[in-house]
Amino acid sequence: MINIKSPAEIEQMKAAGALSKAALRRAGTLVKPGVTTKEIDQVVEGLIRLHGAIPTFKGYGGFPASICSSVNEQIVHGIPSPLTVLQEGDIVSIDTGATYRGWVGDNAWTFYVGTPSEAYQALCECTRDCLKAGIDEAVPGNHLGDIGAAVQELAESNGYGVVRDYVGHGVGHVMHEEPEVRNYGKRGRGVKLQAGMVIAIEPMITLGTYECVALANGWTVVTEDGLPAAHYENTLAITEDGPVILTADDEGPWCPLQGGVEE
Repeated sequence: MINIKSPAEIEQMKAAGALSKAALRRAGTLVKPGVTTKEIDQVVEGLIRLHGAIPTFKGYGGFPASICSSVNEQIVHGIPSPLTVLQEGDIVSIDTGATYRGWVGDNAWTFYVGTPSEAYQALCECTRDCLKAGIDEAVPGNHLGDIGAAVQELAESNGYGVVRDYVGHGVGHVMHEEPEVRNYGKRGRGVKLQAGMVIAIEPMITLGTYECVALANGWTVVTEDGLPAAHYENTLAITEDGPVILTADDEGPWCPLQGGVEE
C-alpha cells in the first residue's frame, strides 16, 4: 500500500530530510585522500545523534554502520571500515539517513577524492543529471515509468549502464515504503503519481555493464565488470505545485556545512 502524506506531514518530514542532507554535507567535507570510510561514518553518526535523531541505517536489517560508503566499483551498501582508505582519484558514493521525530530522510551523493579522471567525472555528472531528470517527472498525473524512462534515456544515450537490481522507494515513518521507483521503464506505465506521495529517486549508473553482484558480506554490491558506478539520491514529495525536495538544505538547527552537494 502506498501511504499518502498530508501537507502537514510533508512539512514535518522536511526536518528529517534537512538533517540527512546536513549529514551528507558533513561527510563530503571529510572526503580526501588518506581518510578512512570508518572515520567518516563516526563523524556522521555523531552529528545525527547530536541533534536528537537516529542514524536510520544503523541496525537496519543488521547493517552495521550509520552511512553506506561505496568506493569506485561498489554501487551501493558499502560498509565503512578502518581498512578502507580513500585514494587520490577515487570516487565514493555516500548514503546518509536520519530518523527525526518519527520521519525518515534519505539521500546520497558521489564525491570525488582529490581530482577524478575525465571518465569518472563524466559518469558522476551524468548520474547527477539523471537524478534531476527523474525529479522533473515527479508530478501528479505522470507515472512511475516516466521517472524511470527519463533516467534510463539520459544514461543510455551517454553510453552508461542503468542498474536494474536496486531501485528507489517510498519514504515515510520507515525508510523503505511502497512503491518501488525504478531507474528504467516506459513512459505512461506503472503507478500513477498523485500529490502526497513521498519517494526517493536514486539513479545508480555504471561506466560499463549494469550487471552487479553482492559480496560475501551480504551487503556491498559491486559491478560485475569491476568498472565504477555513481549514485545520487534525494527524497521528495509530489505536490500539486511540483516536486518538493525534502532532503534540501535548511537554515535551521542543523548547522549547514560545505560539502559540494548541490540540489
